Amino acid sequence: MNAENSQAAAVAALPPKVQLLSHNMMVFMGDVTMDTMSPIIDWILSENMKRTDRAKELTLGICSRGGDLNACFALVDVMRASTIPVKTIGLGMIASCGLLLFISGKKGSRTLTPNTAILSHQYSWGSIGKEHELFARVKEMELTTERMINHYRKCTGLNEKKIRDFLLPPQDVWLSAEEAKELKLCDKIEDIK
Repeated sequence: MNAENSQAAAVAALPPKVQLLSHNMMVFMGDVTMDTMSPIIDWILSENMKRTDRAKELTLGICSRGGDLNACFALVDVMRASTIPVKTIGLGMIASCGLLLFISGKKGSRTLTPNTAILSHQYSWGSIGKEHELFARVKEMELTTERMINHYRKCTGLNEKKIRDFLLPPQDVWLSAEEAKELKLCDKIEDIK
């Protein structure tokens, strides 16, 4: 057995998640929380710190119904700062801040599988409390909405009016993969190879 075959056999014996990491790929399936974003952030940062055997590209598969926007933007900022391009693949469902993560991938490398469901909507929140606390929450909501619009603008090139009309209207917006491509949320639609 030559060295290349023995290395391939060693990788094949590893657990699936480790095999994916050895191919510079991670799949995230779940809700966006501080806890679930932390391993992905660690992975991207550690790959960027390598002095040798640096990956040419990282691939992040995403299937998520969304979750915590602050945790989402933590990963978005790490993806933007990465000197290694991060390719994204949307699988099954990318909704809410799952979509915000997906569109953060390197332009030209954001791929949706044909059966991916896509949901975009306005930031939602609920609050109870004293009057001054409610005013503070309204300010936080305005700042978050502004961050979302700026993020959509950077990732799609759409202007604010189109973003508000087609991606952030008062009602939820469900899109097909083809509609997402028309709105420049993805670059291509194809099966995983």
